[in-house]
Amino acid sequence: MSDAELRIGVLGCSAFARRRMLPAISAAPATELVAVASRDGARAVETARQYGCRPVTGYAELLALEEVEAVYVPLPAALHARWVEAALCAGKHVLAEKPLTTDRARTAELLALARERGLVLRENVMFVHHRQHEAVRAALAEGAIGEPRALHAAFAIPRLDDSDIRYDPALGGGALWDVGVYPVRAALHFLGPDLRVAGAVLSHGAGRRVDTSGAAVLHTPEGVTAQLTFGLDHPYVAMYELWGSEGRLTVERAYTPPADFRPRVRLRRADRDEELPVECDDQVTNTLTAFARAVTAVTAVRDGGDGGGVRGGGDAPEAPEGEEAVAGPAVVLRQAELLDEIREAAAERTPAGAS
Repeated sequence: MSDAELRIGVLGCSAFARRRMLPAISAAPATELVAVASRDGARAVETARQYGCRPVTGYAELLALEEVEAVYVPLPAALHARWVEAALCAGKHVLAEKPLTTDRARTAELLALARERGLVLRENVMFVHHRQHEAVRAALAEGAIGEPRALHAAFAIPRLDDSDIRYDPALGGGALWDVGVYPVRAALHFLGPDLRVAGAVLSHGAGRRVDTSGAAVLHTPEGVTAQLTFGLDHPYVAMYELWGSEGRLTVERAYTPPADFRPRVRLRRADRDEELPVECDDQVTNTLTAFARAVTAVTAVRDGGDGGGVRGGGDAPEAPEGEEAVAGPAVVLRQAELLDEIREAAAERTPAGAS
């Protein structure tokens, strides 16, 4: 173990955490997996054994461990606010699964609490850390498609097992919270924070107590539109497309590409149709590295230093240009506001008594 590694504990043993995040935390150069907690002690032991880390029965018990500097929270969305707050009050930095909470007021409260305590609170929206989106931004800045006109973004997945927590309203289920976050974040990523909701629809599949599909139209003050579609009962779609006055850019594996996937960013204009060169990238490791870097930087400020002597004696690495705009508190809060506004706009269009 290097003293420069961020020592992370995990609150919960969800399937996604075990499949994607625990291996990445254990393997990433900037992080070390030191403990895993579950309400089921046997499950904690089984999970921790795979990584040689400490098993803990109970989430509060993990938060009490001095060796844990930060926690990753992969619990159901409805439980995020409680345990994120508990972690911050215990002095831990937090990387929480999306959405950070299901209420914009609670999201604002938690972001304020982290700021007051000199702690890092990040939401685990990983796709914004993949280099293919940097390539798209660079092409836009160079005028590859002319003046921006519209963004079309979609994320939808096939029907889940009936027992899946994403169908449970008590646990924060529903298409908007689970998959709608991605096209909303894509719109923020490329069109900026001044987006407004023009209208939205949320639909419930037969027998479902949560929304299983939806769509929203957003716009900037200049009239650039964002048409967003999402759902839990569809063929798999994970894409966005940006239209301009002179062409369009398309990304077809936008949100969850594996590390060995070579992205295809297509540029189409009247005079050419080409693919922008983008190398494979590991957005999971990138996200963890960005989180650890943010912790190092805020720790330097909190301890009154300029980076020297922080967590192992090295200089605090500088955050990449624009990192706060990509994943910082302001964009997390604006995303929470837009998600609430989409739900409110959809409710206004739903007749009284309709599901």
